[in-house]
Amino acid sequence: MTDWTDIGALEDIPRRGARVVRTRLGCIAVFRTVDDEVFAVDDACPHKGGPLSEGIVHGRAVTCPLHNLVLRLDTGKAQGADEGAVATHPIVVEGGRILLDASGLRRGRVA
Repeated sequence: MTDWTDIGALEDIPRRGARVVRTRLGCIAVFRTVDDEVFAVDDACPHKGGPLSEGIVHGRAVTCPLHNLVLRLDTGKAQGADEGAVATHPIVVEGGRILLDASGLRRGRVA
């Protein structure tokens, strides 16, 4: 069962930027691409725990600010020769509002 929770307006996140949503299970980085796509992933790089929300967004990817690991925002997987992945979270935009599926967070499970 999906439990969509309003976390803010699309316009609150700059294009190629991010915002952090704090949950009881950890922080989630919510990214907005230049094409207004929105993605949500865990905010800790799988390599050294760097804050992905402070990384550089390019296309559908983010580069970790600590050591340049590139992660796809749609899958959470590392690109290129690097290994690792972060959990992704269902998210949609409706009427200019960003909605995050909080049901997995409440159960302690994420996509």
